Amino acid sequence: MRPGPLNLITDVPGLRVGNAHDARLRSGSTVLVGDGPFTAAVHVMGGAPGTRETDLLAPDKLVQEVDALVLSGGSAFGLDACSGVADLLRAQGRGFAVGDQRVPIVPGAILFDLLNGGDKAWARNPYADLGAAALRAAASEFALGSAGAGFGTATQDLKGGLGSASAVLPSGLTVGALVAVNALGSATVGDTGHFWAALWEEGTEFGGLGPAPRRGPADAPMPRKRMGEATTIAIVATDAALTQAQAQRMAVAAHDGMARALVPSHTLMDGDLVFAAATGAQPLGDPVVDAFQLGHAAATCLARAIARAVYLARSVPGDLQPTWAARHGC
Repeated sequence: MRPGPLNLITDVPGLRVGNAHDARLRSGSTVLVGDGPFTAAVHVMGGAPGTRETDLLAPDKLVQEVDALVLSGGSAFGLDACSGVADLLRAQGRGFAVGDQRVPIVPGAILFDLLNGGDKAWARNPYADLGAAALRAAASEFALGSAGAGFGTATQDLKGGLGSASAVLPSGLTVGALVAVNALGSATVGDTGHFWAALWEEGTEFGGLGPAPRRGPADAPMPRKRMGEATTIAIVATDAALTQAQAQRMAVAAHDGMARALVPSHTLMDGDLVFAAATGAQPLGDPVVDAFQLGHAAATCLARAIARAVYLARSVPGDLQPTWAARHGC
């Protein structure tokens, strides 16, 4: 496997990503949208998820495709970002046809960033506007680190962020990952700058330090956030033609990448969730081998994307945590 030309989820042809954030609010939203509807699925492993329209992503439900997927800050308020995206898509004539009406299908997931020092005393929920702004900004290239849904995020000991990575399989299929990292766990090993995901790094995409010379403390970790304050939300995508059931299996496999990159992960206090998206542009050459490799690629891409999110976070006034670069002198 090798990274795609952009090393972003948008190396999957037909997909675009847009970010919008408000520095005063210290929060934002990120949207993944396709040139047309795409197959989507979801798998939740955290104990405190916040979601919209995820029930319809089960393989036995009527709607098999979606118009966009949303990752947002704002806790439950952030689910309104999906409404802003849906309103704009409807104005563009997109959505599931019901008679003479169009109903855009926009599942989403949120993370908790309400205690990060931003001004949360809004008179009107700002997230619908952030969702619409993110959709308007959707493009092949987009910012990582302190951007979009990752703008106000945090980990156990460092600022979080928005990350992405991609891989091209020997079969020619492309896989990508997009993630907003707001974890209870840590992306780095002990007090070092080495990332847990170092074994999967491509080149120097998150510093090139390699694995840590030693593991982190062997003591049982203590939670530094309270119930519901942490969540890592992600999307893995491919240009393969997958059923919803196959896409769900890819989402399940991708959670391995989260566990490789964040220690601990999938805790009762995290709402860890992975969406899967499949554009269907390329048929599976070998349904067994290709599906097997897609799951592995989704996991490795997600691990790399998580490390890139933390590595690329930037310092802004009022930060409650240091960035990786500030702490490790880079």
